Amino acid sequence: MTDNQVVDVQECDSLVVGGGVGGVAATLAACRAGYRVHLAEETAWLGGQMTSQGVSALDEHAHIEQFGGTRSYAAFREGVRHYYRHNLTPTGNTEGRFGYFNPGDGWVSRLCFEPKVGVGVIATMLLPYVASGALDIHYRFKPVATRVKGSRVCEVQLQRNGGSAQLAIRATYVIDATELGDLLPLTGCNWVSGAESRDQTGEPGAREQGLAPHLNQTYTYPFVVDFRAGEDHTISPPPNYEKLRDEQPFTLTLRYGTEDKTYKVFEDVPDLPGSFWAYRRILATSQFAKGEVPGDLSMINWPGNDFKGGDLITASAADRGRLLTEAKALSLSFLYWLQTEVPRDDGSGNGYPELRLRTDVLGTADGLSMYPYIRESRRIVALTTVKEQDVSAEFQDGARARRFPDSVGLGWYPIDIHGLPDDPAKGGAAKPFQIPLRSLVPRGGDNLLAGAKNLGVTHITNGCYRLHPVEWNVGEAVGELAAFCLSRRVGPERVAGDEALLWSFQKQLVASGIPLFWFTDVPLEHPAFASVQRLAAAGALQASDDHLLFEPDEIMGQDDALVLRQRAEVGKDTIPTGVTRAEATARVQDRLDTDGNS
Repeated sequence: MTDNQVVDVQECDSLVVGGGVGGVAATLAACRAGYRVHLAEETAWLGGQMTSQGVSALDEHAHIEQFGGTRSYAAFREGVRHYYRHNLTPTGNTEGRFGYFNPGDGWVSRLCFEPKVGVGVIATMLLPYVASGALDIHYRFKPVATRVKGSRVCEVQLQRNGGSAQLAIRATYVIDATELGDLLPLTGCNWVSGAESRDQTGEPGAREQGLAPHLNQTYTYPFVVDFRAGEDHTISPPPNYEKLRDEQPFTLTLRYGTEDKTYKVFEDVPDLPGSFWAYRRILATSQFAKGEVPGDLSMINWPGNDFKGGDLITASAADRGRLLTEAKALSLSFLYWLQTEVPRDDGSGNGYPELRLRTDVLGTADGLSMYPYIRESRRIVALTTVKEQDVSAEFQDGARARRFPDSVGLGWYPIDIHGLPDDPAKGGAAKPFQIPLRSLVPRGGDNLLAGAKNLGVTHITNGCYRLHPVEWNVGEAVGELAAFCLSRRVGPERVAGDEALLWSFQKQLVASGIPLFWFTDVPLEHPAFASVQRLAAAGALQASDDHLLFEPDEIMGQDDALVLRQRAEVGKDTIPTGVTRAEATARVQDRLDTDGNS
């Protein structure tokens, strides 16, 4: 953007660039704190991987209905369920396979839904701030340039996709929540992409030779299909269909450890969790009154349409366009294979021409997602980088991953790496982990924060930090951080390095419904939630190595009481004998806050 171009210049407290999962959460947090916010999103939908990227079968953990997500994330999930309860008639089957109402009853997630419903819920959550004038949303705008002074981002320049409209926004804090970390190279922030080497990170699972910037995880164009008995909806074979089919390859057989197992399209298979069809089914007729839903909708996001043909981050602008076109052709080729070549469940032949590509579900004419499902972004060189050894079950013996005293949230998901063919990184189980504040703050930065998958993780740990509830928590935490810094007139590095400020910031997070430590039996609505979370994050509470429970109604034992008094530096009179663990934590927190540590 040249100096002689006329642009609309606007100012705000916080600018969020990228309206995906993290960007939405960051915007909500900054707005509810009372600050003026601008949000820029390059597509027509907010919500990222849960909407515009088509993955509306949320990748979560087993505790998510009670614990392990933020209050606003729970509000989003409840908003989705409310929509279906209000507009359709759930049946007696709505407890589904997990015991909770799941509109799609998919087996990969406790909550599967149509992407457009997620778009509507997000709009409802943001509406009060738009109506009050606290929030401006700029759809179809992406960053093209910045103005930086020293280590401070003074201005971000945006341009409308496919047009000449230009906008410059000056903000006290700037949050990069783009899908690929596109703001980082524009600001001069130090960043990395791809796979690090073992020498760089010390990770046992990292590659032996140096940094490979192109080895980012694969990306995918999901699509949605229904089944129309007796009809033929076979599409034309895309270019290079046979080549793509054989190289991918297209198959319903997956490797589990050392064993290959084959799914059927519609029928369940013993020792497998369900059918291919029900994997990411986003709408199920079984969940609603007869005739209200014409048929199931299944979202197809499978290894068969994971694109391995090139990396978007290291590609030139021209190559990026070509890669996206090829990725779309791959997804359509996988659909064609399902329609013509996949073995039918009854052994009667091959292909299901009855599968119909739905072009009315994802907001696009071609039926593919509005934006590719992105698994890996550029990543900031942060004050702290989370490594494989910090979270992997192979290196963490207890019930939880490494404790970070500057925790600003939680997550739990396997290290799930959809790698390119020459990527040696392997996935594996992870322990329930924390999100350290220092992983959201760039080294040497001033007012730029990471608000999505671009936080301080490695190529390996990105595999468990990239999922829906974790990205939401990352975004919400940096939105809260920007608000805290504005109110206290301090910088993010100061908050990360000052014990008293960190204690106060964590108090703010907990008050906003953001858990900091894994105690699954003290959920958000529990009276002891705030005190347990704050003291556990500070390391004042003992946590069992065998389970994730706090046991708040148990009487505080002498050993636990001694540890709590010593770590919190309070006298014996603060914890009289015979009180429950919940009461003990409440008394200690009150004493600490009264002593001026609030």
